Amino acid sequence: MPPDAIETNGPVSPGAGILQRSNTNEGWSPNTVLSTLPEQPQAHSTSPLPFFHLLERLKTTKREGWRRFEISHGESIADHMYRMAIITMLCPPSLASRLDLNKCTRMALIHDMAESLVGDITPVDGVSKTEKSRRETDTMDYLAKTLLKNVHGGVPGNDMREVWQEYEDSKTLESKFVHDVDKMELLLQMIEYEKAHEGKVDLGEFSRVAKRIELPEVQEWAAELLADRKQFWQSKGKEPSGVQGISQEMKKAQDEYYGNGTS
Repeated sequence: MPPDAIETNGPVSPGAGILQRSNTNEGWSPNTVLSTLPEQPQAHSTSPLPFFHLLERLKTTKREGWRRFEISHGESIADHMYRMAIITMLCPPSLASRLDLNKCTRMALIHDMAESLVGDITPVDGVSKTEKSRRETDTMDYLAKTLLKNVHGGVPGNDMREVWQEYEDSKTLESKFVHDVDKMELLLQMIEYEKAHEGKVDLGEFSRVAKRIELPEVQEWAAELLADRKQFWQSKGKEPSGVQGISQEMKKAQDEYYGNGTS
């Protein structure tokens, strides 16, 4: 297997899930990706099986942010969403009493579903926030109105579309919590990769997302995690890097990308 190949449940494709620069223009549509698949999902089927198969792409498409640090066999989109869903179940009681936690768990499992076709767009990919949002909206519309339209009367598809939109709008407490959990999961993965590479990889630029966490309960988790990170780096005889070395351009891109409603 090539060292940069993506491990999948089917045949290995070295470029699976990687956003191609030719795809960063604004002519993108769900069919841009669907037309490249060996077998396109059957539209308007009464069976959910075509949708189930499409979800495999979330299991095999890697989260892109880590690739710049040569972490080529990192987490998938589904890996990220699964841990997020579990985290929502451990919501502190002081916050849980004010939330619909079942919705939060569903939202965590749905929020990146559009990436099954869009891929994991990162701040350095040259795709604007507006264009990223358009692609994801078009994909969720395709899933709800084409792929799942005739499955159980279209109710499950419409429900997923509504939950996704609530997350994107980021106005409800549930959506704000899940946005914070999204960032918390990123921070967890950041320090886990640093430890796995025994301090040879410094992912400090991602620590900046901690400043975008809004709810006190999740802020407390993040503070505990960053304290653990500092202790780890000190055990290596180093100070943990933060965001000091990041260019203003990168800071702006991160702020746009990780701000609630866009992450």
